[in-house]
Amino acid sequence: MKTQYDLPSETELAFTRAFGAPRDRLWTMWTEAQHLVNWWGPEGWTLPVCELDFRVGGRWFYCMQGPEMRSCGLATYHDIDAPARIVYTDAFADDDGNVLEDMPPGQTTLIFGESDGVTTVRGVTRYDSQEQRDAILEMGVKEGLDQTLNRLEAYLSSLA
Repeated sequence: MKTQYDLPSETELAFTRAFGAPRDRLWTMWTEAQHLVNWWGPEGWTLPVCELDFRVGGRWFYCMQGPEMRSCGLATYHDIDAPARIVYTDAFADDDGNVLEDMPPGQTTLIFGESDGVTTVRGVTRYDSQEQRDAILEMGVKEGLDQTLNRLEAYLSSLA
């Protein structure tokens, strides 16, 4: 795994990943639907639904299609400091964009830092309880996110 994970507190899960691309390019990858459809989701998954309104108070409704299942999410943006930070709540959703109340939402802060042409993305997601965080870990979020970020890295290379 190229992605590094840590648990900053009992309710948080964090990842750090470095990319050989400028920060502005990484920012664009995370904030424009035309790019997200090319890399968001684990290996073998597609993103047939990607409706993005990237602004404070805006939302990103997405559905990932895997070989045997479909998984949707709804992100609501709370703070945007381009090109350094995005804060949003990400919740599981049904095919119509309704939040699934029985699945734990997470509040995520993404930080984009650049040094010598290498951009490090750090994401910290906070849940309401340790039980919620651990349930997300048991679902395989680390493996899925690592595959997703591998796809981002490959997509960045294809644009170079």
